[in-house]
Amino acid sequence: MQRYFVEPEGIQGDRVTITGDDVKHIVRVMRMEPGDEVIVCDGVGHAYRVELTGLGSEQVTGRIAERLAGTSEARVKITLAQGLPKGDKMDLIVQKGTEAGISRFLPVEMARCIVQYDNKKEQKRRERWQKIAKEAAEQAHRTIIPSVGVGMTFKQLLNHLDGFDLVIVPYEGEKARGLRDVLQEHGQPEHICVVIGPEGGIADGEIEAALAAGAIPVTLGPRIMRTETAGLVAAACICYQFGEMGG
Repeated sequence: MQRYFVEPEGIQGDRVTITGDDVKHIVRVMRMEPGDEVIVCDGVGHAYRVELTGLGSEQVTGRIAERLAGTSEARVKITLAQGLPKGDKMDLIVQKGTEAGISRFLPVEMARCIVQYDNKKEQKRRERWQKIAKEAAEQAHRTIIPSVGVGMTFKQLLNHLDGFDLVIVPYEGEKARGLRDVLQEHGQPEHICVVIGPEGGIADGEIEAALAAGAIPVTLGPRIMRTETAGLVAAACICYQFGEMGG
């Protein structure tokens, strides 16, 4: 069954209103008709089975037939602080990270970033990444859309780290302390931040500053991963450790 997101105000009582690009998808691509059913999520964790009642060019309306129990959201909230990669790699990171269960993405400008952050393109890039997150959340049957934060410098990121229960930094210079060991030492953290460097890795000064701010360096094993791979692997390992992978 097709899944769509609406703003919470799009649900009033048992009435649902869908607007935006999803209208075109429902009407022209899926060619749905009144009486067809879809799943609608309000973006804050609730999902509903909805019977469509009206299809127009600007909006689609429906009636809630059932509130769906359960959630596909992980109990542990993972924020990925990603050193800005070159090209369209961030698109892939947001898409696959959403599927893996990441709750928030923070694009970070680091010393070894190949690309330079362009404030003029900030809004358009965030809009594109947020759209990618929405589409991936629908495909993955999530009930929230991960947020993509405003781009920040590494120094600004450090000022945010005290808001997490645990901050880990996969780092090729760390040879002994593994991710699983650190997760086991910290019980049941609710909010975890994973800091990933860009293509050139995290600079020595940055890793020192992160450690001083309370971050913990970990190894993900003997293989060196690309920047677009490391965060996804770390997120999957975290979800597995806390029983979010079906086991």
